[in-house]
Amino acid sequence: MSSQLISTRQRLIQAALELFSAQGVSATTTRQIAEKAEVNEVTLFRNFGNKHGLLLAVLEESAAFKDLGESLVRRATPPGNVYQALKDYASDSLHALERVPEFVRSVVGEADQFPAENRRALGRGVTEANRYVAQYLATVIQQGHLNTYLPAEKLASLLNGMILGYAVIEFTSEFHELWEDRDDFLENLVELFLHGAMSSSAESATNPLQGGFLTTEVADLPASLVHEILQQARIWGVRDYALAYVLFGAGLSATEIISLERSHQIYDTQGHFLQITIPGFVRQVPVNQWILGKRYGSFTNNPLIKWHKSRKDTQTAMFLNETGKPLSESELQTRWQVWSEGLLTPQAQRPAVAQAQQTWRVEMLMRGISLENLIILTGCDRTQLQPYVRRAKEKAALEQATRLDHKPG
Repeated sequence: MSSQLISTRQRLIQAALELFSAQGVSATTTRQIAEKAEVNEVTLFRNFGNKHGLLLAVLEESAAFKDLGESLVRRATPPGNVYQALKDYASDSLHALERVPEFVRSVVGEADQFPAENRRALGRGVTEANRYVAQYLATVIQQGHLNTYLPAEKLASLLNGMILGYAVIEFTSEFHELWEDRDDFLENLVELFLHGAMSSSAESATNPLQGGFLTTEVADLPASLVHEILQQARIWGVRDYALAYVLFGAGLSATEIISLERSHQIYDTQGHFLQITIPGFVRQVPVNQWILGKRYGSFTNNPLIKWHKSRKDTQTAMFLNETGKPLSESELQTRWQVWSEGLLTPQAQRPAVAQAQQTWRVEMLMRGISLENLIILTGCDRTQLQPYVRRAKEKAALEQATRLDHKPG
């Protein structure tokens, strides 16, 4: 096929897409498409047979949703912020649909008039987009150690179905009052999707469904146990002490800690901060001088800074193993087991490394940080942090009750 014929074909497909999007399939004539593409109507029939043949080409050759899916897959390694990635995907998908509202209305209302081949092409397009979303979910489920109640393919189908359902309702009805606005729909969609179908096993322990909702049990560690773990880590050397200090002083997960680089550390006399960098999301967190009532150095002289200054190598990673290579997550887990050997939580269990992060979050709330600011520091959403708010209130109530008991009646 010559370049001129290819050019003509593409002009016809683009003209058809624009007219279908602006006024629907039924209202668009082949003459209008030919005129917009600046070709003879006979040329349209020669290339596509009829209008539905041209519609088939539009459906098969439009790569909009394929591109969205591929973009999502690229964000899967490392998994990063799953909440933000899914929200961005849903938002971008809606933007793509909102650019062609008449086309969506036409496809929904007139699909029964399309030839079977066209309906199959539409189904293949939806299936292809779904495949990319399922690929992303399968990756983050595996890498993020997530518990799920449905296969990745079913989860992807539900997500895309809800996005398409929103678009159809918005394009075909008014004053429905189902949600406040687009952002309200997106936020609630992703939160319901994540917390109704997925949960983090690495970050927190989970209970079975209670009352129809997935609840999270926060198992923060008591101050005496935290200080014992820190002291045990100190015995094993400056690196181990720095690792334990970051776990309890900055509230980072094991995955975040091993991704740190030396350049991610910022400190002066006013504060000590770490920059957490993952694809599409960057945040800073403070490294606390005080951990559960005990001070561990200062902003310019603490276990992490001492480890940083003791380094003689040129590795960019913030933490190294015994062979001088970047520390892995499994090696960090091993170091935690060494520090916590022989120690038990109040529940008579071995402390888990994820409980360090839980302890930090509860402590920050106990010390007066607002939920909004904790959302910023952790990168979590309000729903994810609600269990920590409840636990902090519970601890505050117990402390108040203890103080009252010390007062004379």
